[in-house]
Amino acid sequence: MEKTKYGRVVVKIGSNVLSRPDGTLDVTRMSSLVDQIADLYRSGTEVVVVSSGAVASGRGELHGRCGRLDTVSSRQLFSAVGQAKLINRYYDMFRDWGITCGQVLTTKESLSTREHYLNQKNCMTVMLRSGVIPIVNENDTISITGLMFTDNDELSGIVTAMMDAGALVLLTNVDGVYDGDPAAGGCNLIREVRPSDADLSEHISATRSQFGRGGMLTKSRTARKVAAEGAEVIIANGKREGILAAVLSGDPGVPCTRFLPAERRLSGVKKWIAHSDGFSKGAVHLNDGAYEALRGPMAVSLLPVGVTAVDGDFEKDDIVDIVAPDGRTIGVGRISADSSTARACAGQKGGRPLIHYDYMFLEPVKPVK
Repeated sequence: MEKTKYGRVVVKIGSNVLSRPDGTLDVTRMSSLVDQIADLYRSGTEVVVVSSGAVASGRGELHGRCGRLDTVSSRQLFSAVGQAKLINRYYDMFRDWGITCGQVLTTKESLSTREHYLNQKNCMTVMLRSGVIPIVNENDTISITGLMFTDNDELSGIVTAMMDAGALVLLTNVDGVYDGDPAAGGCNLIREVRPSDADLSEHISATRSQFGRGGMLTKSRTARKVAAEGAEVIIANGKREGILAAVLSGDPGVPCTRFLPAERRLSGVKKWIAHSDGFSKGAVHLNDGAYEALRGPMAVSLLPVGVTAVDGDFEKDDIVDIVAPDGRTIGVGRISADSSTARACAGQKGGRPLIHYDYMFLEPVKPVK
């Protein structure tokens, strides 16, 4: 394989790609994907893999031996056994290529502070510099519902931002995003999505995948956010042979959906802020003037005079939601004061910004059809 135009890519492998119809691990498909990733690595491209499959691996190992368990307990049990089995398979398969891989297990909570975020980034940076392929997955054995990633699509988006990758490939069991329900027929594959294109949500079913927690709606949302940060995102069918080389080389004959990147890449801090919406400790509500200023063409910070109310109990440098006058959350930011101080100065003129522009991320304005 020729070297791609991307110096570093993140490849997310979904549960439905690695699972057989009975929910157990598809080792043959896994081997094929490892061969493709190894070929990509050998071409000189750095690769980070975000892999589902631990639960499927554990289910296959413990089938018929675990009795009746609730959903949370069964997930913890299957992932505890399956993650060990999964990483061992990856290790053996990559070793056949003379490549070393390493395991990175994480939780949503472990990425909630800038210090922890940078620590994890440093870990994977050292791995890549040492020629080791990181295999990333959520630690389902200790993650609880309120602190779980929506799915590995969300995790892969954070990893792409964290590692400043040029592209994210989301491998699933369909060819991409359609303008209708592909199971019903009569719809078309959306080949390309530009930053200025209208939102696709109305075309996409909210149905989740059979064996994972995600679905095409979460993939599309992750793709939109990552593309807005300056990385290309490709949604493709991981069951197609040679799919990685085909989509990363730009082969127009291969069906997939490409989310084209915004021309301006965000800074590392802004990327972290952008993916911190699930870590918010409170909220600041804007008046009309502040809303118009933040949505305007100029880069501006949020001053106390533009705040009408403050919700929550938070400390200085915590992440808070930014709420428009109509109640919509339009972004997140790292606040420069604790909640008591923020409430005391809300609506007053003068004073330092409550959220500086450099530590603020606003969701892109959705284009109207």
